[in-house]
Amino acid sequence: MEDRTPDSTDEVDGIIASWSAARPDLDFAPLTVFSRLSRIAKHLDRARSHAFERSGLASWEFDVLAVLRRSGSPYRQSPKVLVQQTMVSSGTMTNRIDRLVERDLVHRLTDPNDGRGVLVEMTPLGQTLVDAAMTRLTDAEDRLLGAMSRPERDRLATLLRKLAKSVDRFEPVSESPESPVTPETH
Repeated sequence: MEDRTPDSTDEVDGIIASWSAARPDLDFAPLTVFSRLSRIAKHLDRARSHAFERSGLASWEFDVLAVLRRSGSPYRQSPKVLVQQTMVSSGTMTNRIDRLVERDLVHRLTDPNDGRGVLVEMTPLGQTLVDAAMTRLTDAEDRLLGAMSRPERDRLATLLRKLAKSVDRFEPVSESPESPVTPETH
């Protein structure tokens, strides 16, 4: 049973109530989830940006360095792996690697298994900064989850995993030109 005491409501409840009154013909249940996720994502983006900035990194720098750090010593990967794991284009990754090299956070090496290939390796400075950022990030995210018990967090993580798998499979259905959405005429 959902707790609907005044202290348990949030801004989304008010938005949904207003929309329900304005459009009683629609089911707003999906908005109760995705509107909250959207609001949470904005708070999370701010917390992450702050954690990274305090550690001397931009968000994109953290993303690349985190891939290298997770790979284990000697903290090196091919640009192809970096592209796949950070979900950016190869051109964008080339630019990012160039900028990280300029900051002495990574350096390029010739791939010993392929003389034409390149590997990107994190420097000790890069490791220091990404480790500091990860510590600040986990602290910030723990504070954001502060109102939830460990079992609640675990349950939420399970439900979000299920949702993420569903969303990852989603392919938007485009409206055909023959059936445009039009306002009601009566």
